[in-house]
Amino acid sequence: MKTRILKTTSPEAIPAALDIQLRGGLIAFPTDTVYGLGTSAFNSSAVEKIYTAKGRPFEKAIPVLIGNQEDLIQLTSSMPEMANRLIHKFWPGPLTIIVFKKSTVPGSVSSTSTIAIRMPDHLFTLELLNQTGPLAVTSANLSNQPDPTTAEQVLEQLDGRIDLLLDGGETPRGYPSTLVDCTGSLPILLRAGPISEMEILSTASD
Repeated sequence: MKTRILKTTSPEAIPAALDIQLRGGLIAFPTDTVYGLGTSAFNSSAVEKIYTAKGRPFEKAIPVLIGNQEDLIQLTSSMPEMANRLIHKFWPGPLTIIVFKKSTVPGSVSSTSTIAIRMPDHLFTLELLNQTGPLAVTSANLSNQPDPTTAEQVLEQLDGRIDLLLDGGETPRGYPSTLVDCTGSLPILLRAGPISEMEILSTASD
């Protein structure tokens, strides 16, 4: 496979990404945290390609990125009130929430009853997501390697393993989002990130 590279400023960028997504291919693109690698969240065979490209263990679930809150209905039928409060304050932004998933979400995205969802604070990526719909997205690196913050770092690890790389320069933040489990009675911080545990707890209890 030859990896095609386009600047996010190119008028071809989103049409090319849409074409590849419809054909079940893999796209790498910048977000507000690190570069992500994604495909349609509802194409199970395409999602499986992410695991292969990264050398990622199949038991590790893949988060889903959305471009608007209306897309939540495609992914979950149960949104706790504390999750709504967190979304209202921190989306779009570096917060990933875990909620119970809809049965229509493929097991290749998550083999459990839950799903991780985020809306990134990145104008290009939001435009892309609003045209593709929900994408299963994880960091655009080989498993257990550093998270990429530039297109060059993505190429070093995934050149020839993915169909398209959208180069948007260096990402604003160089580390992943805060990850919070919202499936219980209280939010549980699973991964520290730009949003502190204190901010999460105070917002969820408001």
